[in-house]
Amino acid sequence: MKDQSLILDQSSDFYDVIKKLDENGEGILTIIDSKGCLIGLVTDGDVRRAVLNKQLNIEHVINKHPYKLTTESTIEQRTAFLKKVNRQHLPIVDKYNKLIEVFALDDAAFRVMPNTIVIMAGGLGKRLGKLTKETPKPMLKVGKKPLLDVILATFIDHGFHKFYISVNYKKHIIMDYFGDGSKWGASIKYLIEDKKLGTAGSLSLIREKLKHPLIVTNGDVMTSLDYDAFITHHVRKKSSATMCIRKHEHIIPYGVIEVEDDRIISLSEKPKITFNINTGVYVLDPDIIKKIPSNTFYDMTELFEKISKDGQKTFAYTLKDYWIDIGYADMFYQANKDIMHN
Repeated sequence: MKDQSLILDQSSDFYDVIKKLDENGEGILTIIDSKGCLIGLVTDGDVRRAVLNKQLNIEHVINKHPYKLTTESTIEQRTAFLKKVNRQHLPIVDKYNKLIEVFALDDAAFRVMPNTIVIMAGGLGKRLGKLTKETPKPMLKVGKKPLLDVILATFIDHGFHKFYISVNYKKHIIMDYFGDGSKWGASIKYLIEDKKLGTAGSLSLIREKLKHPLIVTNGDVMTSLDYDAFITHHVRKKSSATMCIRKHEHIIPYGVIEVEDDRIISLSEKPKITFNINTGVYVLDPDIIKKIPSNTFYDMTELFEKISKDGQKTFAYTLKDYWIDIGYADMFYQANKDIMHN
């Protein structure tokens, strides 16, 4: 790292900083001491401001309290942290503060979404039988991680970092595992249901005044949905509430006979019917939360019906990518097979 950094000593001056910045071409320069320990950072922006303010003393240019993480941090944690603090470069140091590397996000990966994500994770998971006797459904492992961890990581990969998790059944397991979200470079708050509030009721517990559309997802759904495109669709349609749907095909395992006055009109051998299903993922405008009754069991379908009756627009967004609901044991085992094969 020494070749890419400026070693600060008594002879170092402002022009050394400019020269080194020009050499590495990254727009950021790490400043270290003779032992390789991190002193601070200088960016192109710092240099421009110094010139404009006529403060060419190198001590005034260096940011001596930069964001940094240790070598114990994972790539996922570094990526999530950079997105949270809206930066593209992150010094990585060892336990002695010695600079090891500068971790960087490329332009494609660097995006920070302002939207809040609400994950509904309070269900009992009765349909999964013994699997959820000691473990809440969202904490069942899919691959090597709990499903809720997989869901959270997917959102973080899309640039989201503000989360609410709605909890009820065995809530301490979820809250102890995720904490405040700092290990993921995210912010996690909890909506604690004292009683079951359905798929929408816990949204009434949000006290924060949200400024952007929020995504609500069931905590038992795994999907490769493009959330950015989902929100863009919602905004473009000027929708108050948008439901993510998916086409589902069902083959009737019998011959279907249509009869009129005992006369056979048509025969179809094992016909396939196609219909749209609710995937359990939604985008809502913030003011929609006011329509949800407080401390009352309330499902998302009821909310959509109320919005429509009030004359506001509701739209659907068709998902064509991967999606699975692990609410049933066979689907849970299928999800584990799927994640093993990416």
